[in-house]
Amino acid sequence: MEWELTSEQRALRDMVREFAEGKLKPGAAKRDESGEFPWDEVRELQQMGLFGLIFPSEYGGGGRDLLSFVLAIEELARCDASVTITLLAHTLCTTHINLFASPAQKDRFLGPLVSGRKLGAWALTEPDAGSNAGGIKTVAASESQGWRLSGKKYFITNGSKADTLVIMALTDAERQAKGISAFVVPGDTPGLARGKNLDKLGFRSSDTTALMLKDLVLPRDALLGEMHQGFYQAMQVLDTGRIGVAAMAIGIARACLEDSLAYMRKRNAFGKPIGEFQAVQWMVADMATELDAARLLVHRAAVLRDLGRPFRREASMAKLFSSEAATRAALKAVQIHGGYGYTKAFPVERYLREAKLCEIGEGTSEIQRMVISRDLLKEEGVS
Repeated sequence: MEWELTSEQRALRDMVREFAEGKLKPGAAKRDESGEFPWDEVRELQQMGLFGLIFPSEYGGGGRDLLSFVLAIEELARCDASVTITLLAHTLCTTHINLFASPAQKDRFLGPLVSGRKLGAWALTEPDAGSNAGGIKTVAASESQGWRLSGKKYFITNGSKADTLVIMALTDAERQAKGISAFVVPGDTPGLARGKNLDKLGFRSSDTTALMLKDLVLPRDALLGEMHQGFYQAMQVLDTGRIGVAAMAIGIARACLEDSLAYMRKRNAFGKPIGEFQAVQWMVADMATELDAARLLVHRAAVLRDLGRPFRREASMAKLFSSEAATRAALKAVQIHGGYGYTKAFPVERYLREAKLCEIGEGTSEIQRMVISRDLLKEEGVS
Protein backbone atom coordinates (compact mmCIF):
# COMPACT_ATOMS: atom_id res chain seq x y z
CA MET A 1 0.00 0.00 0.00
CA GLU A 2 3.01 2.26 -0.36
CA TRP A 3 1.35 4.08 -3.25
CA GLU A 4 -1.60 5.04 -1.07
CA LEU A 5 0.37 6.77 1.69
CA THR A 6 0.00 10.52 1.99
CA SER A 7 3.00 12.83 1.99
CA GLU A 8 2.50 13.38 5.74
CA GLN A 9 2.49 9.64 6.41
CA ARG A 10 5.63 9.11 4.35
CA ALA A 11 7.37 11.99 6.11
CA LEU A 12 6.52 10.53 9.52
CA ARG A 13 7.69 7.07 8.49
CA ASP A 14 10.97 8.44 7.17
CA MET A 15 11.56 10.50 10.33
CA VAL A 16 10.98 7.49 12.56
CA ARG A 17 13.15 5.29 10.33
CA GLU A 18 16.04 7.73 10.60
CA PHE A 19 15.69 7.88 14.38
CA ALA A 20 15.40 4.11 14.73
CA GLU A 21 18.43 3.38 12.59
CA GLY A 22 20.54 6.09 14.16
CA LYS A 23 19.50 5.93 17.82
CA LEU A 24 17.82 2.57 18.53
CA LYS A 25 19.63 0.01 16.43
CA PRO A 26 23.22 0.65 17.63
CA GLY A 27 22.42 -0.08 21.28
CA ALA A 28 19.67 -2.70 20.92
CA ALA A 29 21.91 -5.73 21.44
CA LYS A 30 23.61 -4.21 24.48
CA ARG A 31 20.26 -3.33 26.08
CA ASP A 32 18.99 -6.83 25.35
CA GLU A 33 22.04 -8.28 27.09
CA SER A 34 21.89 -6.02 30.15
CA GLY A 35 18.13 -5.74 30.48
CA GLU A 36 18.51 -2.02 31.10
CA PHE A 37 15.29 -0.08 30.56
CA PRO A 38 15.71 2.30 27.58
CA TRP A 39 14.81 5.53 29.37
CA ASP A 40 16.90 7.78 27.12
CA GLU A 41 15.36 6.35 23.97
CA VAL A 42 11.84 6.48 25.42
CA ARG A 43 12.25 10.12 26.39
CA GLU A 44 13.44 11.02 22.90
CA LEU A 45 10.38 9.32 21.42
CA GLN A 46 8.19 11.18 23.88
CA GLN A 47 9.75 14.46 22.77
CA MET A 48 9.13 13.48 19.14
CA GLY A 49 5.43 13.11 19.95
CA LEU A 50 5.15 9.38 19.26
CA PHE A 51 3.69 8.56 22.68
CA GLY A 52 0.72 10.77 21.88
CA LEU A 53 0.66 10.45 18.10
CA ILE A 54 -2.92 9.19 17.66
CA PHE A 55 -4.56 11.11 20.48
CA PRO A 56 -6.47 14.42 20.37
CA SER A 57 -4.44 17.56 19.77
CA GLU A 58 -6.54 19.40 22.35
CA TYR A 59 -4.74 17.34 25.02
CA GLY A 60 -1.32 17.74 23.44
CA GLY A 61 -1.48 14.71 21.15
CA GLY A 62 -0.62 14.53 17.49
CA GLY A 63 -4.16 13.92 16.23
CA ARG A 64 -2.84 11.46 13.62
CA ASP A 65 -4.54 8.41 12.16
CA LEU A 66 -3.84 4.82 13.20
CA LEU A 67 -2.21 4.04 9.86
CA SER A 68 0.46 6.62 10.65
CA PHE A 69 0.97 4.93 14.00
CA VAL A 70 1.48 1.46 12.52
CA LEU A 71 3.98 2.87 10.03
CA ALA A 72 5.96 4.26 12.96
CA ILE A 73 5.67 1.02 14.94
CA GLU A 74 7.05 -1.03 12.05
CA GLU A 75 10.10 1.21 11.77
CA LEU A 76 10.79 1.10 15.51
CA ALA A 77 10.34 -2.67 15.82
CA ARG A 78 12.68 -3.28 12.90
CA CYS A 79 15.47 -1.87 15.08
CA ASP A 80 14.41 -2.45 18.71
CA ALA A 81 11.24 -4.29 19.65
CA SER A 82 11.73 -3.66 23.39
CA VAL A 83 11.38 0.09 22.92
CA THR A 84 8.42 -0.57 20.65
CA ILE A 85 6.48 -2.67 23.17
CA THR A 86 7.05 0.05 25.76
CA LEU A 87 5.22 2.44 23.45
CA LEU A 88 2.46 -0.08 22.71
CA ALA A 89 1.77 -0.70 26.41
CA HIS A 90 1.61 3.05 27.05
CA THR A 91 -0.82 3.34 24.15
CA LEU A 92 -3.16 0.72 25.64
CA CYS A 93 -3.43 2.74 28.84
CA THR A 94 -3.87 6.02 26.99
CA THR A 95 -6.43 4.56 24.56
CA HIS A 96 -8.56 3.29 27.45
CA ILE A 97 -8.57 6.72 29.08
CA ASN A 98 -9.22 8.50 25.79
CA LEU A 99 -12.20 6.26 24.97
CA PHE A 100 -13.89 6.00 28.36
CA ALA A 101 -12.69 8.68 30.78
CA SER A 102 -14.86 11.59 31.88
CA PRO A 103 -13.86 15.12 30.84
CA ALA A 104 -12.43 15.72 34.32
CA GLN A 105 -10.39 12.49 34.16
CA LYS A 106 -9.08 13.43 30.73
CA ASP A 107 -8.05 16.85 31.97
CA ARG A 108 -6.08 15.25 34.76
CA PHE A 109 -4.58 12.16 33.14
CA LEU A 110 -4.73 12.33 29.35
CA GLY A 111 -2.69 15.47 28.81
CA PRO A 112 0.44 14.27 30.66
CA LEU A 113 0.26 10.88 28.91
CA VAL A 114 -0.12 12.14 25.36
CA SER A 115 2.34 15.01 25.74
CA GLY A 116 5.09 12.65 26.87
CA ARG A 117 5.37 13.87 30.45
CA LYS A 118 4.05 10.59 31.91
CA LEU A 119 4.33 6.91 31.04
CA GLY A 120 1.32 4.61 31.12
CA ALA A 121 0.63 0.94 31.83
CA TRP A 122 -2.46 -1.23 31.35
CA ALA A 123 -3.18 -3.97 33.89
CA LEU A 124 -5.61 -6.74 32.99
CA THR A 125 -3.62 -10.00 33.14
CA GLU A 126 -3.30 -11.96 36.39
CA PRO A 127 -1.42 -15.13 37.41
CA ASP A 128 -4.54 -17.22 36.71
CA ALA A 129 -6.20 -15.00 34.10
CA GLY A 130 -4.47 -14.58 30.75
CA SER A 131 -6.47 -15.68 27.72
CA ASN A 132 -9.43 -16.01 30.08
CA ALA A 133 -9.43 -12.30 30.86
CA GLY A 134 -12.87 -12.59 32.37
CA GLY A 135 -11.45 -14.81 35.11
CA ILE A 136 -9.62 -12.09 37.01
CA LYS A 137 -9.78 -12.16 40.80
CA THR A 138 -8.62 -8.67 41.77
CA VAL A 139 -11.47 -7.06 43.71
CA ALA A 140 -12.56 -3.45 43.98
CA ALA A 141 -14.76 -3.05 47.04
CA SER A 142 -17.06 -0.04 47.15
CA GLU A 143 -16.72 2.08 50.29
CA SER A 144 -18.25 5.33 51.45
CA GLN A 145 -15.26 7.37 50.30
CA GLY A 146 -14.43 5.41 47.14
CA TRP A 147 -12.85 2.05 46.30
CA ARG A 148 -10.47 -0.40 47.92
CA LEU A 149 -8.56 -2.66 45.50
CA SER A 150 -6.89 -5.93 46.47
CA GLY A 151 -5.28 -8.51 44.23
CA LYS A 152 -2.33 -9.22 41.94
CA LYS A 153 -1.58 -8.43 38.32
CA TYR A 154 1.07 -10.16 36.25
CA PHE A 155 3.01 -9.64 33.01
CA ILE A 156 2.33 -5.91 33.13
CA THR A 157 4.48 -4.06 30.60
CA ASN A 158 5.80 -0.77 32.03
CA GLY A 159 4.50 -2.02 35.37
CA SER A 160 7.33 -0.70 37.54
CA LYS A 161 7.93 2.47 35.50
CA ALA A 162 4.44 3.82 34.83
CA ASP A 163 3.20 7.10 36.29
CA THR A 164 -0.43 6.26 35.41
CA LEU A 165 -2.09 2.86 35.25
CA VAL A 166 -5.45 1.54 34.13
CA ILE A 167 -6.36 -1.45 36.31
CA MET A 168 -9.26 -3.87 35.84
CA ALA A 169 -10.94 -5.29 38.94
CA LEU A 170 -14.14 -7.06 39.97
CA THR A 171 -16.87 -4.82 41.32
CA ASP A 172 -19.31 -7.75 41.37
CA ALA A 173 -17.57 -11.12 41.67
CA GLU A 174 -20.77 -13.10 41.10
CA ARG A 175 -21.15 -11.63 37.62
CA GLN A 176 -17.58 -12.65 36.63
CA ALA A 177 -16.66 -10.92 33.34
CA LYS A 178 -19.84 -8.86 33.48
CA GLY A 179 -18.79 -7.60 36.88
CA ILE A 180 -15.42 -6.13 35.91
CA SER A 181 -14.78 -2.38 36.11
CA ALA A 182 -11.79 -0.25 35.11
CA PHE A 183 -9.97 2.28 37.28
CA VAL A 184 -7.37 4.93 36.59
CA VAL A 185 -4.61 4.80 39.19
CA PRO A 186 -1.76 7.27 39.81
CA GLY A 187 1.53 5.42 40.13
CA ASP A 188 2.29 6.82 43.58
CA THR A 189 -0.94 5.57 45.18
CA PRO A 190 -0.28 3.89 48.57
CA GLY A 191 -0.95 0.18 48.47
CA LEU A 192 0.49 -0.28 44.96
CA ALA A 193 3.62 -2.45 45.14
CA ARG A 194 5.60 -3.30 42.02
CA GLY A 195 7.69 -6.38 41.41
CA LYS A 196 11.04 -6.67 39.68
CA ASN A 197 11.42 -6.92 35.93
CA LEU A 198 10.86 -10.53 34.87
CA ASP A 199 13.80 -12.44 33.40
CA LYS A 200 12.28 -12.95 29.97
CA LEU A 201 13.30 -14.87 26.86
CA GLY A 202 12.99 -11.76 24.73
CA PHE A 203 12.09 -8.08 25.01
CA ARG A 204 14.62 -8.11 27.82
CA SER A 205 15.05 -4.35 28.13
CA SER A 206 11.32 -3.72 28.34
CA ASP A 207 9.77 -3.57 31.80
CA THR A 208 7.47 -6.49 32.64
CA THR A 209 6.45 -6.85 36.26
CA ALA A 210 3.88 -8.06 38.77
CA LEU A 211 1.70 -5.56 40.60
CA MET A 212 0.55 -6.25 44.14
CA LEU A 213 -2.55 -4.34 45.24
CA LYS A 214 -3.02 -4.40 48.99
CA ASP A 215 -5.75 -2.14 50.31
CA LEU A 216 -5.16 0.32 47.49
CA VAL A 217 -7.64 3.11 48.18
CA LEU A 218 -9.00 5.19 45.32
CA PRO A 219 -11.51 8.04 45.22
CA ARG A 220 -14.97 7.48 43.83
CA ASP A 221 -14.06 9.28 40.59
CA ALA A 222 -11.28 6.79 39.77
CA LEU A 223 -13.86 4.59 38.01
CA LEU A 224 -13.49 4.75 34.22
CA GLY A 225 -16.82 4.85 32.43
CA GLU A 226 -19.73 2.87 33.81
CA MET A 227 -19.48 0.28 36.58
CA HIS A 228 -19.28 -3.35 35.40
CA GLN A 229 -18.29 -2.29 31.87
CA GLY A 230 -14.57 -2.88 32.27
CA PHE A 231 -14.43 -6.14 30.33
CA TYR A 232 -16.23 -4.67 27.34
CA GLN A 233 -14.01 -1.61 27.48
CA ALA A 234 -10.93 -3.83 27.58
CA MET A 235 -12.03 -5.77 24.51
CA GLN A 236 -12.38 -2.52 22.56
CA VAL A 237 -8.95 -1.38 23.68
CA LEU A 238 -7.46 -4.73 22.70
CA ASP A 239 -8.95 -4.50 19.20
CA THR A 240 -6.77 -1.48 18.53
CA GLY A 241 -3.87 -2.91 20.51
CA ARG A 242 -3.76 -6.00 18.31
CA ILE A 243 -3.14 -3.84 15.27
CA GLY A 244 -0.15 -2.35 17.07
CA VAL A 245 1.27 -5.78 17.95
CA ALA A 246 0.76 -6.88 14.34
CA ALA A 247 2.72 -3.85 13.14
CA MET A 248 5.49 -4.72 15.60
CA ALA A 249 5.59 -8.25 14.19
CA ILE A 250 5.97 -6.80 10.71
CA GLY A 251 8.96 -4.77 11.84
CA ILE A 252 10.62 -7.87 13.30
CA ALA A 253 9.88 -9.89 10.14
CA ARG A 254 11.29 -7.12 8.00
CA ALA A 255 14.51 -7.10 10.02
CA CYS A 256 14.75 -10.87 9.48
CA LEU A 257 14.39 -10.49 5.74
CA GLU A 258 16.79 -7.57 5.38
CA ASP A 259 19.49 -9.18 7.54
CA SER A 260 19.12 -12.47 5.67
CA LEU A 261 19.49 -10.81 2.27
CA ALA A 262 22.63 -9.00 3.43
CA TYR A 263 24.10 -12.23 4.80
CA MET A 264 23.26 -14.18 1.64
CA ARG A 265 25.19 -11.72 -0.48
CA LYS A 266 28.43 -11.92 1.53
CA ARG A 267 28.48 -15.47 2.92
CA ASN A 268 30.17 -18.01 0.63
CA ALA A 269 29.75 -21.78 0.58
CA PHE A 270 31.00 -24.25 -1.99
CA GLY A 271 32.79 -21.43 -3.77
CA LYS A 272 29.91 -19.02 -4.25
CA PRO A 273 27.53 -16.74 -2.28
CA ILE A 274 24.80 -18.75 -0.57
CA GLY A 275 22.29 -16.41 -2.22
CA GLU A 276 22.89 -18.33 -5.45
CA PHE A 277 21.44 -21.53 -3.98
CA GLN A 278 17.79 -22.09 -4.82
CA ALA A 279 16.93 -23.52 -1.40
CA VAL A 280 18.04 -20.30 0.26
CA GLN A 281 16.40 -18.12 -2.39
CA TRP A 282 13.06 -19.79 -1.73
CA MET A 283 13.33 -18.99 1.97
CA VAL A 284 13.58 -15.26 1.37
CA ALA A 285 10.90 -15.44 -1.33
CA ASP A 286 8.50 -16.88 1.24
CA MET A 287 9.58 -14.32 3.84
CA ALA A 288 9.03 -11.39 1.47
CA THR A 289 5.65 -12.66 0.29
CA GLU A 290 4.35 -13.18 3.82
CA LEU A 291 5.74 -9.82 4.90
CA ASP A 292 3.80 -8.02 2.17
CA ALA A 293 0.63 -9.98 2.93
CA ALA A 294 0.94 -9.17 6.62
CA ARG A 295 1.48 -5.48 5.96
CA LEU A 296 -1.62 -5.33 3.77
CA LEU A 297 -3.71 -6.97 6.50
CA VAL A 298 -2.42 -4.55 9.12
CA HIS A 299 -2.98 -1.50 6.94
CA ARG A 300 -6.51 -2.66 6.12
CA ALA A 301 -7.37 -3.02 9.79
CA ALA A 302 -5.89 0.38 10.61
CA VAL A 303 -7.77 2.11 7.80
CA LEU A 304 -11.07 0.51 8.82
CA ARG A 305 -10.54 1.78 12.36
CA ASP A 306 -9.69 5.24 11.04
CA LEU A 307 -12.90 5.23 8.99
CA GLY A 308 -14.97 4.35 12.05
CA ARG A 309 -16.02 1.02 10.56
CA PRO A 310 -16.06 -2.38 12.31
CA PHE A 311 -12.54 -3.80 12.44
CA ARG A 312 -12.45 -6.45 15.17
CA ARG A 313 -12.20 -9.42 12.82
CA GLU A 314 -9.70 -7.65 10.60
CA ALA A 315 -7.56 -6.71 13.61
CA SER A 316 -7.49 -10.34 14.75
CA MET A 317 -6.64 -11.52 11.24
CA ALA A 318 -3.80 -9.03 11.03
CA LYS A 319 -2.46 -9.97 14.44
CA LEU A 320 -2.76 -13.72 13.82
CA PHE A 321 -1.09 -13.75 10.42
CA SER A 322 1.58 -11.15 11.15
CA SER A 323 2.72 -12.72 14.41
CA GLU A 324 2.99 -16.23 12.99
CA ALA A 325 4.66 -14.91 9.83
CA ALA A 326 7.23 -13.12 11.98
CA THR A 327 8.09 -16.36 13.79
CA ARG A 328 8.42 -18.20 10.48
CA ALA A 329 10.63 -15.41 9.15
CA ALA A 330 12.83 -15.53 12.25
CA LEU A 331 13.24 -19.29 12.00
CA LYS A 332 14.25 -18.97 8.35
CA ALA A 333 16.65 -16.15 9.19
CA VAL A 334 18.40 -18.30 11.79
CA GLN A 335 18.57 -21.17 9.30
CA ILE A 336 20.06 -18.93 6.62
CA HIS A 337 22.70 -17.69 9.03
CA GLY A 338 23.55 -21.28 9.96
CA GLY A 339 25.72 -21.72 13.05
CA TYR A 340 26.19 -17.96 13.30
CA GLY A 341 22.44 -17.54 13.55
CA TYR A 342 22.50 -19.57 16.76
CA THR A 343 24.93 -17.13 18.38
CA LYS A 344 24.66 -13.56 19.58
CA ALA A 345 27.13 -12.50 16.90
CA PHE A 346 24.12 -11.74 14.68
CA PRO A 347 20.77 -10.25 15.79
CA VAL A 348 18.59 -12.90 14.15
CA GLU A 349 18.59 -14.97 17.35
CA ARG A 350 17.10 -11.94 19.14
CA TYR A 351 14.48 -11.56 16.42
CA LEU A 352 13.39 -15.16 17.01
CA ARG A 353 13.05 -14.60 20.76
CA GLU A 354 11.03 -11.44 20.14
CA ALA A 355 8.83 -12.76 17.33
CA LYS A 356 7.42 -15.52 19.52
CA LEU A 357 5.87 -13.08 21.99
CA CYS A 358 3.85 -11.56 19.16
CA GLU A 359 1.91 -14.85 19.03
CA ILE A 360 1.13 -14.58 22.75
CA GLY A 361 0.61 -10.95 23.78
CA GLU A 362 -2.70 -9.10 23.24
CA GLY A 363 -4.46 -12.44 22.86
CA THR A 364 -2.78 -15.66 21.71
CA SER A 365 -3.08 -17.03 18.19
CA GLU A 366 -5.70 -19.42 19.50
CA ILE A 367 -7.77 -16.52 20.85
CA GLN A 368 -7.50 -14.72 17.51
CA ARG A 369 -8.81 -17.79 15.72
CA MET A 370 -11.73 -17.87 18.15
CA VAL A 371 -12.52 -14.20 17.50
CA ILE A 372 -12.35 -14.67 13.73
CA SER A 373 -14.40 -17.87 13.60
CA ARG A 374 -17.11 -16.57 15.92
CA ASP A 375 -17.44 -13.45 13.83
CA LEU A 376 -17.68 -15.52 10.66
CA LEU A 377 -20.38 -17.74 12.15
CA LYS A 378 -22.54 -14.72 12.85
CA GLU A 379 -22.77 -14.05 9.11
CA GLU A 380 -25.10 -15.81 6.74
CA GLY A 381 -22.53 -15.58 3.95
CA VAL A 382 -18.85 -14.71 3.63
CA SER A 383 -17.95 -12.12 1.01
